[in-house]
Amino acid sequence: MTASSHPSTHAHSAAQHFAWGGVLLAFGIVFGDIGTSPLYVFKAIIGESTPINETLVYGGVSAVFWTLTFQTTLKYVLITMRADNNGEGGIFSLYTLIRRHGRWLLWPAILGGSFMIADSLITPPISVTSAMEGLQQLNAGLEIVPFTIGIILILFLFQQTGTSRIGRFFGPAMIVWFGMLATLGVANMWSNPAVLQAINPYYAYNLLVNYPNGFWVLGGVFLCTTGAEALYADMGHVGRKNIQIAWIFVKTALILCYFGEAAMLLQHQGETLEGIHPFYDMVPDWFLVPSIIIATSATIIASQALISGTFTLLNEAVRLNVWPKLRVEFPTEMRGQIYVPTINWLMMAGCILVVLYFRESSNMEAAYGLSVTLTMLMTTILLAFYLYTRRVNIFLRILLIAVFLTIETVFLISNLSKVAHGGWLTLLLGALLVSTMYVWYVGRQLKAKYLKYVRLGQFQEQLALLSNDRNQPKYATHLVYLTSSDTPEKIEERIVESILAQRPKRADLYWFVHVDVDDAPYTMAYSAKIVEPEEIVYVRFRLGFRVVPRLSLFLKQVTGEMIANKEVTIEQKYFTTERQYLLGDFRFVVMKSFLSLENNLPFWQNMIMQIHFFLSRISYPDAKAYGLDYNNVVLEQVPLVISEPGEVNLVREE
Repeated sequence: MTASSHPSTHAHSAAQHFAWGGVLLAFGIVFGDIGTSPLYVFKAIIGESTPINETLVYGGVSAVFWTLTFQTTLKYVLITMRADNNGEGGIFSLYTLIRRHGRWLLWPAILGGSFMIADSLITPPISVTSAMEGLQQLNAGLEIVPFTIGIILILFLFQQTGTSRIGRFFGPAMIVWFGMLATLGVANMWSNPAVLQAINPYYAYNLLVNYPNGFWVLGGVFLCTTGAEALYADMGHVGRKNIQIAWIFVKTALILCYFGEAAMLLQHQGETLEGIHPFYDMVPDWFLVPSIIIATSATIIASQALISGTFTLLNEAVRLNVWPKLRVEFPTEMRGQIYVPTINWLMMAGCILVVLYFRESSNMEAAYGLSVTLTMLMTTILLAFYLYTRRVNIFLRILLIAVFLTIETVFLISNLSKVAHGGWLTLLLGALLVSTMYVWYVGRQLKAKYLKYVRLGQFQEQLALLSNDRNQPKYATHLVYLTSSDTPEKIEERIVESILAQRPKRADLYWFVHVDVDDAPYTMAYSAKIVEPEEIVYVRFRLGFRVVPRLSLFLKQVTGEMIANKEVTIEQKYFTTERQYLLGDFRFVVMKSFLSLENNLPFWQNMIMQIHFFLSRISYPDAKAYGLDYNNVVLEQVPLVISEPGEVNLVREE
């Protein structure tokens, strides 16, 4: 018997079609990160002590224009977004599309996902700090760190309530923001329309070749496209077509704003940025306070989208078995919205520490963007393989990938100068995340390799006899074991021992439940096979990589359907509040391995397994992670012997 996938999957695929409501949603969810970049990009390009000059300004705005054209528009909006997994995007979604073609593809996905999460630690601080620096236009000596920390605190404290109530205001608020960017840009270009000649790529070339240290200026230019990866990651929320339509307006507003900033800066040639803010100096005095309020709202929305994206990335990593289990909550009924408490509080603490350490956005600019270049490179590697699997013309494929790899490699090298100025922080965090994923994945592989299986058919008769043996006390109506066996033909030896050895566990029905992670994001399906009538049932759930398993709920639905179909019979003699059918009680047995002292492992494997089991001890318990009724769960510790010790040279004494 097989249940169809969740009905919302069909509705979700419909989100790929154009709709004005979807476009409005895209403004509020997708473009926050890339949309707030005008607050700090030109500050990063020019630097605090470099005199403003025509070559730097023209070359900088030209490089920004062509970066947004090639990197954001061509690579992500037009090409990468076509690699959608049932409408879902992001580097882990891209990996699930192609993972069957090569196991090694997991590692670019791990690297890219880790460094994207690492860079997210600095995005809320730099965005909010940049907005708050507008207050210093009113009072030059104002200390903005307390304001920034206050906003970040409120932002993270709010996560546990969800964003559905205010989400409807995100879109209109961001439209106001982009409208303001475009208006300010046009108003400032009015006095110097000649700045538009910087569209000519010669000016970017001149900056790189003829300007002293021009190559390293690209580290600042790159900040204009750091949100491009988020466009792809958030595609599942609003749909590809809606993002592509909205991007026309967003890119126009961004380009106008950048050229407006360039026109304003050209009026200050020979000066440094001390006392000059490339964004807020475009704003008329009478509009300064409203612009600060609008900018702050935009940065809060940008930070919210990035935090939600981080929750999604880590939940996908858990479902793909490359990260320890995490507690996941559903703050609202909004599809795809989850809340991960542990990550929320760690991110909050991290963002506050970043603000206290760097204090000013100019210091954060020096560290920002380095990790995202690595993420983009990994996405390009996976994209190249995706295009290969889709039989894209080989010459076109080579041309596109060569262009993207060249651009991203140049940006990566130019960003290396940031390592000493704070970039080490995101690199260190990214390396820690990669190491954790590596240890968790390899540890799981080693455990799976040494699990012992037996044929279930060998024990069917014994299980049936035990189930009907009235001399044994009844352990449960339904005794449920989670199994890694993907077939009803075999089962872990330790499960059989748990039921039959020592104190036998008599139950009316023995359930062996296996969970597969499906490549589609929101699949919710199951198949059930009766191994022994009225005695043994094997259930295989197929759940999407973005679905949080709630096995108690799912299994009760399966049981109810099987009772209704007369596939199993439950005799319940006592009172129950179930109205439709009598299910009986469920008891779940979770078997947790620990590393046996009898192992004789090589040094490297021993270290990996020790760290793996440490992570396992501090991670979210399996019972809660799988959504089991915790009061009906039995935890059994089982020693894992990976490497048998050699013969012990023990001598008997008389």
